[in-house]
Amino acid sequence: MEFVQSADFWIGLMKIVWINIILSGDNAVVIALAARSLPPEQQKKAVFWGSGAAVVLRILLTVVAAKLLELSFLQIIGGCLLLWIGFQLLGGGDEEEGESKTYGSLMAAVRTILIADLVMSLDNVIAVAAAAHGNVLLLILGLAISIPLVIFGSTLMIKLMERFPVIVTLGAALIGWVGGETIANDVALHDYALAHPAFHYVAAALGATLVLAGGKFWAARSRQQRIEA
Repeated sequence: MEFVQSADFWIGLMKIVWINIILSGDNAVVIALAARSLPPEQQKKAVFWGSGAAVVLRILLTVVAAKLLELSFLQIIGGCLLLWIGFQLLGGGDEEEGESKTYGSLMAAVRTILIADLVMSLDNVIAVAAAAHGNVLLLILGLAISIPLVIFGSTLMIKLMERFPVIVTLGAALIGWVGGETIANDVALHDYALAHPAFHYVAAALGATLVLAGGKFWAARSRQQRIEA
């Protein structure tokens, strides 16, 4: 364990923690959006379990991320998943009531957090892996330390969303933007993206627009169905 006492180890650890602080902003938004409709005690559970499990998945993903990113259509599928999650978070309901329904919502929130974090972390984990330089202990410690940072960010976002509802719309747009970026970054579209430099931004903007329009339409339709019922 002599390497733990070296300056390189602690510098590498600080790099990983700092990278996670910078790159976890959008993940905190997803967690907050997924948990915002739950009762306060369920929100804490969703944030804790969702963040913890997401970081564990990120550690496992780091080992194979570089290879995964070489697979054609993987990021297209992941981007479409993010767009779908954005639809659900913006247009999804707080309609469910009752104890059993709340428990189901908690599970759904944790599942949404895991799927979204998995997709959104594909690019991020490469930076973390580079900072770790193959040191598994450094990787695990750095990501583990980032858990409370993500939890704090998510908790803060939930409070802000309750006070400023417009943040919910902005958060959903962010998810759509990242979804569009993820699709544009796919290996299958690499040559097209090189030939058309604006493609990356057009895809991101289109993703944000689709989530906002689709989510609002879905929410309006759900309200209309409840009124008619």
